[in-house]
Amino acid sequence: MDAFAAPGGAVIAPGPVSLSALSPRTTAVVRGVGSRAGEATPLERRLIELGFVTGERIEVLAQARPGGDPFVLRVGDTTFALRRREVATVWVDVAPDTLSP
Repeated sequence: MDAFAAPGGAVIAPGPVSLSALSPRTTAVVRGVGSRAGEATPLERRLIELGFVTGERIEVLAQARPGGDPFVLRVGDTTFALRRREVATVWVDVAPDTLSP
């Protein structure tokens, strides 16, 4: 994930990032699922059916170990435990107040 330091020591990540790259206690808004290059896979379609839709707020709650599985997050009022590879194609905009320095 590319990032740069801003005044006050905040880290700003320009543009959308993969949901799988976020750390616990991070809040984000879904920008899209899948790649622009082709049709959505069955997994990507299922994520959309579960609520990973554009504009939906997501909160990363926990992960088993840094960089590990499961990846626990809240979408709306529902909590999910998913594999990191399952959320790798969910693209989000990170809420600026939840980025760590």
